Amino acid sequence: MTNTIGGVAGAYALGTLGGCTSSANNPKTAEPDAWAEAEKIRQNVKAPQFPARTFDVRDFGAKANSQEDNSKAFAAAIEACTKAGGGKVLVTQGRYLCGAIHLRSNVNLHITKDATIAFITDPKAYLPAVFTRWEGMEIMGYSPLIYAYEQTNIAVTGEGTVDGQANRTTWWPWKGSNFSSVDWGVPGVPTQEAARNKLMQDMENNVPVAQRVYADGSYLRPVFVQPYKCTNVLIEGITITNAPFWLLNPVQCENVTIDAVKFASIGPNSDGCDPESCKNVVIKNCFFDTGDDCIAIKSGRNADGRRLNIPSENILISNCKMRNGHGGVVIGSEISGGVRNVFVENCEMSSPELERGIRVKTNSVRGGLIENLFVRNVVIGEVQTAIVIDFDYEEGDAGKFTPTVRNIDIRNLTCNKANHVFQVRGYKRSPIQNLHLTNCHFKDIGDIGVLEQLDNFAAVNVTIKGAEFKV
Repeated sequence: MTNTIGGVAGAYALGTLGGCTSSANNPKTAEPDAWAEAEKIRQNVKAPQFPARTFDVRDFGAKANSQEDNSKAFAAAIEACTKAGGGKVLVTQGRYLCGAIHLRSNVNLHITKDATIAFITDPKAYLPAVFTRWEGMEIMGYSPLIYAYEQTNIAVTGEGTVDGQANRTTWWPWKGSNFSSVDWGVPGVPTQEAARNKLMQDMENNVPVAQRVYADGSYLRPVFVQPYKCTNVLIEGITITNAPFWLLNPVQCENVTIDAVKFASIGPNSDGCDPESCKNVVIKNCFFDTGDDCIAIKSGRNADGRRLNIPSENILISNCKMRNGHGGVVIGSEISGGVRNVFVENCEMSSPELERGIRVKTNSVRGGLIENLFVRNVVIGEVQTAIVIDFDYEEGDAGKFTPTVRNIDIRNLTCNKANHVFQVRGYKRSPIQNLHLTNCHFKDIGDIGVLEQLDNFAAVNVTIKGAEFKV
């Protein structure tokens, strides 16, 4: 098909536009009640409430001297709080060294502005192994630094900080040099490569999870905060920094509120917030400055994702700001269980180091059904590529699980500066269906980039470098 850009097609590189069918003149736009559904999510997701009881960790022996291990004191305070019927476990006035914290039902771990929980960097502080997910695969692994399993009404709140103390000599070297453009390896320090490869095989061979023991000696870095199979979860106000791995990863949770959290970690795989196989989630008023995706919505990897078959659904992202990261708002790549009904509004993102704005990433090894992504009122200051839908992520077209991506509606998006507008390419056998852009404006642009293998692509009042974009 012929692509013209406001009659100045030769003015700059156009990239490619192939294998597309267009409905630009009469687009079948999103259902008018789509954002009414977003409003339902906003109204229905309620933050948990807690009794007016306070359990100060200092009353259980905790000392804010950055030297003593306060793990037992924190555990005792949490135990007393839950046995009393719930309340607030208070962390205040100082820097507390601690190992794994396991939250219980009806407990609000409240960290005041003048307090920091600094997590021990000795991996043995995160044993014994717990049931967890690592890169979308179920394992018995190191405990997340803050963890809850099958609990109801839990929270981490306050204006304080949780500091994983990860850096180029602690936790991060386990990434090694073979998995990213940055060499995180340190000579003589073992890496995750052997364990990761074996875990992949265990998953494909359907080895029972109880036999997938990948803790001590496996070098799989723990997630920082992971509520698993929990209901009524609140993470509010805190700063999460220097994470060993992903910062916040709710798994199979329902009714989750993430409000005014600062995600600040530049290490390998420092994803900010990764809801995985979760239902009814609100992420609002957050700030992201991360070494990987700012927000990445997931649903399990490959055989595990298909076996469990639990999508992430009904997710509302609003009033967030993104700085550095591999992507601003991302779906994937551990996406085999599918994602549906994601709403993104009133967000700002900008950095020379921000690689992509809105991104979907999958392939025929991951597969998955991704549908109903609605974006409105987003401002991108500077980014490398504004809109990415990538069917060739990592393994590429090397599997038998062809992904389906459909019903993406983007409205009122402004991008001030980008190297490329699009990196959008489906498969010929599975074109991207119903990608619609309305009132979107891309200003200082290097080139259009790639648009290939789409079915019912629409662009209404879309400009690139001030010129109308026609398809």
